[in-house]
Amino acid sequence: MNHNQPVYTDNDPQSELVTLNLGPTHPATHGVFQNVLQMDGERIVSGVSTIGYIHRAFEKIAEHRPFYQITPLTDRLNYCSSPINNMGWHMTVEKLLNIQMPKRVDYLRVIIMELARISDHIICNTIIGQDTGATTTFLYLFQFREHIYEIYEEICGARLTTNIGRIGGFERDFNAIAFAKINKFLKEFPVALREFENLLNRNRIFIDRTSGVACVTAEQALDYSWTGPLLRATGVDYDVRVSEPYSSYEDFDFEVPVGTAGDIYDRYLVRNEEMWQSVRLIEQALEKLKKEPAGIFHADVPEFYLPAKEEVYNNMEALIYHFKIVMGEIDAPKAEVYHAVEGGNGELGFYLINDGGRTPYRLHFRRPSFINYQMFAPMSKGMLLSDAIINMSSMNIIAGELDA
Repeated sequence: MNHNQPVYTDNDPQSELVTLNLGPTHPATHGVFQNVLQMDGERIVSGVSTIGYIHRAFEKIAEHRPFYQITPLTDRLNYCSSPINNMGWHMTVEKLLNIQMPKRVDYLRVIIMELARISDHIICNTIIGQDTGATTTFLYLFQFREHIYEIYEEICGARLTTNIGRIGGFERDFNAIAFAKINKFLKEFPVALREFENLLNRNRIFIDRTSGVACVTAEQALDYSWTGPLLRATGVDYDVRVSEPYSSYEDFDFEVPVGTAGDIYDRYLVRNEEMWQSVRLIEQALEKLKKEPAGIFHADVPEFYLPAKEEVYNNMEALIYHFKIVMGEIDAPKAEVYHAVEGGNGELGFYLINDGGRTPYRLHFRRPSFINYQMFAPMSKGMLLSDAIINMSSMNIIAGELDA
């Protein structure tokens, strides 16, 4: 299949261009966004990407909320891996407040964030398979996303939009049932992931549809400020967990997988290998927890950490702290901070300016999908429509993160 053959232009007398609206509600877009394409038959001549269909003004809403009440907003960015968003925001505020976190909290966060990364990559890679016609692989591996949600539910009571954790740590410690479910997942998921790879990695149809399609060079990716699996698939080994370690990632031994061709197939392979590395990180975190004092799940910062409900109901001092924190009556330092974490789609950053008050003076979310998506229309020029759909899947654009 020649993906680079010449296409007709508007001035060509043989051309009969057709305008096609791909979205905003087309199921193949996997989200509420639109591409207005000029088509010559099945080949894309040009395209314009439009966003704005679910704009919710998160950043402006956040500027009128106390820090604690911003956490649920971050859930609705990349809702496929919302715990990473939650903890990225908590770490940003902890940097503002100069809170030193206990190692045990860091390790618990690594477990949750890596489970969220696996969940995110399961969605992306199974849908790439689905869009090439491989429904079996989609249905088979997708069930493990449900198992991850059951772990979330045991820890915090929520599943998709988790609102998990607190500024300063977690609301509660992981119980024995949560650890049992994590260990069960670590035992069963690698078997299923290996079978998933056996079904697709050398599948002739899958390779024909993905290898050499939507190739991006490292220079192009960097020009468009790509991060995450998309950038690493081009051969650039940038990972926030390594370049700017947080949550004690410097204590762990893991590899950053990179590709060479920057095509759809390499993006798929990079995400698969990242799932293996996430399993490896979770196993290390569980071992490290055995060496830490039990029962520690938050930092000792009573002026910023919400006390337990039992204490609020029975202790006047805890009730006072709860009221002051929830109502935003404790002023935070006057400062300007930026903190980034490695989200499912790349560098997820929080740029916070605080004027010393109860709410952010300014807050900006660096949403990787918003930045990565800018290249979709230029990439699609000259591409078959069917290939553009698979390319969109490989970019893993999440509408909530695209348009905040």
